[in-house]
Amino acid sequence: MLRIARSRRGLSALLVTSLLTFSIATPAVAGDELVVERGDTLWDLARRHGLTVAELAEWNRIDNPSQIRVGQRLVLEPPAVPATTNLVPAAAPAPLIHVVRAGDTLWAIAIRYGTTVAAIATMNQLPNPSLIRVGQALAIPQAAPPPAPSTPAPAPTAVTTPPASVTHIVQRGETLWAISARYGVSIQAIVTANALASASFIRTGQQLVIPTTAGSATPATTPTSAPTTVSTAGMSPEMATKVAARGAARDLLLSAAAEFGVPAPFVLAVSWHESGWQPGVVSYAGAVGLMQLMPATADWVAGTMLHEGAAISDPRWNARAGVRLLAYYLARYQGNKTKVLAAYLQGMTSVDQIGVLVSSQPYVDSILALEVMFSR
Repeated sequence: MLRIARSRRGLSALLVTSLLTFSIATPAVAGDELVVERGDTLWDLARRHGLTVAELAEWNRIDNPSQIRVGQRLVLEPPAVPATTNLVPAAAPAPLIHVVRAGDTLWAIAIRYGTTVAAIATMNQLPNPSLIRVGQALAIPQAAPPPAPSTPAPAPTAVTTPPASVTHIVQRGETLWAISARYGVSIQAIVTANALASASFIRTGQQLVIPTTAGSATPATTPTSAPTTVSTAGMSPEMATKVAARGAARDLLLSAAAEFGVPAPFVLAVSWHESGWQPGVVSYAGAVGLMQLMPATADWVAGTMLHEGAAISDPRWNARAGVRLLAYYLARYQGNKTKVLAAYLQGMTSVDQIGVLVSSQPYVDSILALEVMFSR
């Protein structure tokens, strides 16, 4: 049974040991395969062979990219696609080009264009969807255009100029990250327009000016309820079985993701890595539940973010508190998921003062690989 509930201290020590003791020699290779040796991590192997963790995990149907075993054989190429005949692919429309601006995130860009993070990452061959740079040109996949109307539309009689801004009233549980994604603008743009001292703290009932550009004055449609299914495409049969069996925990996580405006695949990935969606798990260090919260962290989130008493052993509360913490980190680090995950593992103060530890990188890569899997 998968149990990903080790202490953060123990996990960090293990990862540091793996990084310091892996063999310099190239692993045994047979054709397009390699054999895992003592000290190897998927992160090291991916870097050594010019691949990404997500690619190795997908091609080898690895449930948890942070867990590989000595002697395990890994393929280094995608599985062959069976040849088909008499198939004529439909012509795809040319992609749009988006030039990344300061404060943009792939999540906000995907929402703005009505596509997915995975689709943009695949089209642009991005090894890490959390890392894009200002000025980078991204191809945006477009759906096939609808058929032309049988009769021409009447010419417009007036041109409406969109307002320069709209006003948003903060609702309970909302974060600046979720609001920025909803309106398709950057967190920094909202911070600047409202002269906010911190992107991490907004209050219920607060009126925010949302700067808009042509075509972006209307907020994106948000679902009234969380999705209740998760695709098992690309998962091993064992993982697919576990995912299907743990539907109650999945629904709690999806509900919390919708409540706090955090991408659902990201939430599912963090919880799967931390606890395997098992609400009763307690780590050696005392981290509890679906989101593996330490009691002191749970008290801090309860008092400063949820404004209610902590109930760390309650699965629903645990999911809400953990996801609310992720929303806080997403706002604090302006959508940089590498820093968000490092803060979740090594602590916010550590990230602020010394940055992402080398020992945290395999943890980060593992969760980002799982996020890709849960995005299908």
